[in-house]
Amino acid sequence: MNFTPNGLNSGSNMNRVGQKSQHGRSEKPHDDDDEDGMSDLNLRNLSKLILPPLGVSSYNQNQNESKGRVISPVDSRYRCWETLMVLLVAYSAWVYPFEVAFLSSSPKRALYIADNVIDLFFAVDIVLTFFVAYIDHTTQLLVRESSKIAKRYSSTWFLMDVASTIPFEAVVFLFTGKYQVGTSYSLLGLLRFWRIRRMNQFFTRLEKDIRFNYFWVRCARLLSVTLFLVHCAACLCYLLADRYPNEGKTWIGASNPNFRETGLGIRYISALYWSVTTMTTVGYGDLHAVNSVEMMFIICYMLFNLGLTAYLIGNMTNLVVEGTRRTMEFRNSIEAASNFVCRNHLPPRLKKQILAYMCLRFKAESLNQQQLIEQLPKTICKSIGQHLFLPTVENVYLFKGISREILLLLVADIKAEYIPPREDVIMQNEAPEDVYIIVSGEIEIIDCDTDQKERVVGTLHSGDMFGEVGALCCRHQSFTYRTKTLSQLLRLKTNALIEAMQTKQEDNLTMFKNFLQHHKKLKDLSIGDLLLDSGGEDGDLNMSMNLLTVASTGNAAFLDELLKTGLDPDIGDSKGRTPLHIVASKGHEECVLVLLKHACNIHLKDIDGNTALWDAIAAKHHSIFRILYHYAATSDPYIAGDLLCAAAKRNDLTAMKELLKQGLYVDSKNREGLTAIQTAMVENYKDMINILVMNGADVNNANEKDFPTVNLNEMLQKREVGHRIIVPDMIPDEVLLRRHEVEQECCNWVRSNGLCYPRVSIYKGHPVVRRDTCCTQAGRLIRLPNSLEELKNIAGEKLGFDARTILVLDEGGAEIDSIEVIRDNDMLFIVEDS
Repeated sequence: MNFTPNGLNSGSNMNRVGQKSQHGRSEKPHDDDDEDGMSDLNLRNLSKLILPPLGVSSYNQNQNESKGRVISPVDSRYRCWETLMVLLVAYSAWVYPFEVAFLSSSPKRALYIADNVIDLFFAVDIVLTFFVAYIDHTTQLLVRESSKIAKRYSSTWFLMDVASTIPFEAVVFLFTGKYQVGTSYSLLGLLRFWRIRRMNQFFTRLEKDIRFNYFWVRCARLLSVTLFLVHCAACLCYLLADRYPNEGKTWIGASNPNFRETGLGIRYISALYWSVTTMTTVGYGDLHAVNSVEMMFIICYMLFNLGLTAYLIGNMTNLVVEGTRRTMEFRNSIEAASNFVCRNHLPPRLKKQILAYMCLRFKAESLNQQQLIEQLPKTICKSIGQHLFLPTVENVYLFKGISREILLLLVADIKAEYIPPREDVIMQNEAPEDVYIIVSGEIEIIDCDTDQKERVVGTLHSGDMFGEVGALCCRHQSFTYRTKTLSQLLRLKTNALIEAMQTKQEDNLTMFKNFLQHHKKLKDLSIGDLLLDSGGEDGDLNMSMNLLTVASTGNAAFLDELLKTGLDPDIGDSKGRTPLHIVASKGHEECVLVLLKHACNIHLKDIDGNTALWDAIAAKHHSIFRILYHYAATSDPYIAGDLLCAAAKRNDLTAMKELLKQGLYVDSKNREGLTAIQTAMVENYKDMINILVMNGADVNNANEKDFPTVNLNEMLQKREVGHRIIVPDMIPDEVLLRRHEVEQECCNWVRSNGLCYPRVSIYKGHPVVRRDTCCTQAGRLIRLPNSLEELKNIAGEKLGFDARTILVLDEGGAEIDSIEVIRDNDMLFIVEDS
């Protein structure tokens, strides 16, 4: 499983597009200005994205919006409030040490009022924090529950925030009516430095915002820290000199004995100068420590600075480099991408797509999901996939009703991806390589016409699937699929889907039925337009499997559409079974007619030597057998003999009975000139011989001595009592009518394709007399008419007989009294009735 985003990938679900189907597309083209505006908005909001958990479809869909009493931390209005608070923190961090050091003797009323107003703002911020959602550092998910927010804030920073906000000077003023600034108040005021953590959070956020230059943000951060430390040190150094009893024995009093009478600006600049020279350890010139208090402070300060510097250089270097390495690489890659776009003159929309993808990948990698998964064994990875993705996959329309075994196979091959907004997931006319399932977000279906104008066909939502039409029909994608919002997708390779479908035939059929039903059996989807010549061995293999599978489902309409695209109706599977074998064995009569209409070969055999006719009779699908037999007899005069001999050779008593019930002539000869009784006697199948003899099989050429286990005389005696023990099924009138319609349809198709009707040869004279006299008089080859009377009229005209006085005999001399028993290429003998 891969949990990194893949927004640069080069599928169509047409029933979940609202009111816009393929035949009713929206003609509203994209407005380039609106699209660019949307892209700019998306880029501005990339720093606010909070990735949803894997496999969750409805989490945090409106993460940028505040709902009810809970405030989103990425809400634009709250971000403005945070920026204001950062400015107030910067002001208070600079003013407080300045007030304590330089204004302790002459406090300014305006500054105290400003401080109290600022404290009021921070008090309001404390109240707001009880309603601001937070990101759980363990799960990296947004927590919006009010009780959890209040509990977390109360147990962490609440007390410190309150302590840093209490205006101690104002409280004293309320009770005494005077502004008093003493050492105790100054120490309590140090709590205000707790607010500086907001500055750190602010600069951290700016470093990851691609709208600002990373180098200058880092420089501004370091410069701010340096100036703040220099300012605080200058104020503290001046405070030591100002509070020392003997002002002449101080670092500033040694050079300026009346420094208190000097202007405020000069004193502040002198303090900054002393602070900078001390912190940079460049030595002292005119300003240096004079009294013991200053010396002790500088000794402690420099010793502390040595240890602190050594510690920071050793540890902070590793932390800063490691902590900012990914950010630096990210910003370097952003800069390289921008240069690449400018150098190659790529359009602005493509530039925004590239930057959005890189930002999303940076956020996804920070979760360390992929690194964690790669460290786990395969069994645990499968369990994780089942827990995260199985509930989503089993609710997709294509996989409803299939076995859990196939679902687990699919989930094991699925990869989760985060795709940024306005990203093309599948391009129009792209090869069908992947199938996608939407976990969260929205996907637009876009059609590009010949003028390169984009039209929105529809929108897909959570739980929808796209790319499956191209995969199952093995054709190029018909539309472009583009993310409308931040989307989490599950990607499945087409090959993996096909392999899973072929694992179990039952699930294969179920998925195709789901596919056909989802698309309303071609009412909303023109499969004929979708199925084009794929080309290549892999494409042909997929198409053949699809053709065989559709045949198994019995959907004649879909099968007809597939065959209209030029697919071979005689394509077979690994066992040599063609679509006709499958539909004949399953009893799909309408599919049989469709295959016959597309000129399938009904004489093909599978690896077991079975034809579609055999499969139909073996499965007792009598109507299908009669259709195929009627059609096969027009081109193969030995079809009856082949079927009877096959049943006799296999000793298949059930099949033999079914064939005889369908009215097949028991003494029909196969291609080798053998009858079923001869074949059964060669194989010495007693039960088979008994069935054939009792149904009138000719045993004149059989020698009982050659078959000691067969008592022909006994069989013949029984046959005298009941000649034919297997009577053809009585067919209802409506079945006969349907059979006639089907046969007529087949005959019409034969006629329209230039094929011949059944033909027979007619000869003058009795067959026995002609053999005895070795008569060589030529006969006449005629088309078999539709009735026996018409046959007699034709024979009388051709051979010079009176049609009212002639008889029609077969090769054995038996009189023929029905046209139905005559087959293609039969030899008929015409004699006068004496």
